[in-house]
Amino acid sequence: MKQIPDEVSAEVLDRYAELGLVNDQDFAHSWVESRQLRRTLSKRALSQELTRKGIDPETVSEAVDEVDDEAELAAARELASRKLRGLARYEPHVQHRRLTGALARRGFPSSVVRQVLGEVQPQLHGAEPVEDF
Repeated sequence: MKQIPDEVSAEVLDRYAELGLVNDQDFAHSWVESRQLRRTLSKRALSQELTRKGIDPETVSEAVDEVDDEAELAAARELASRKLRGLARYEPHVQHRRLTGALARRGFPSSVVRQVLGEVQPQLHGAEPVEDF
C-alpha cells in the first residue's frame, strides 16, 4: 500500500465530496435498501454493517430509520420461509431451534422472532405448507 500524506488524501477526498463523488448519505441509503431486500437483514444488522464501513452514527441512524417495522417483519418472514424449506426433514424442535438461531443471527429483535415463530408454528408440525404464512 502506498504511503500518501494525510494532507493530500484529505484534500483529494474533500474535492471528491465537492463533486458529489463521495456521499456517505447516498451510500448508506443505497446500502440499506439493497441489503435489506437481498439479505433480509434487520435494522440492527444493517446498522452494524454501516458502522463497520466507517459511516457516522447520525447517517447510519437516518438510513436505517427508512426501514419501518413492517418491512423488518416482512424481511424476517421471508428469511423464515426460505429457511423452513431446508429444514423440512428435521424434527419440529430442531426446526424451531435452527429457525430461531437464523433470525437472531440476522439481528432481528426478540419480538419479531417470537411473532414469526408463532406464525410458522403450525408448519413446524407439518400442519400447513411452508410456502405462505
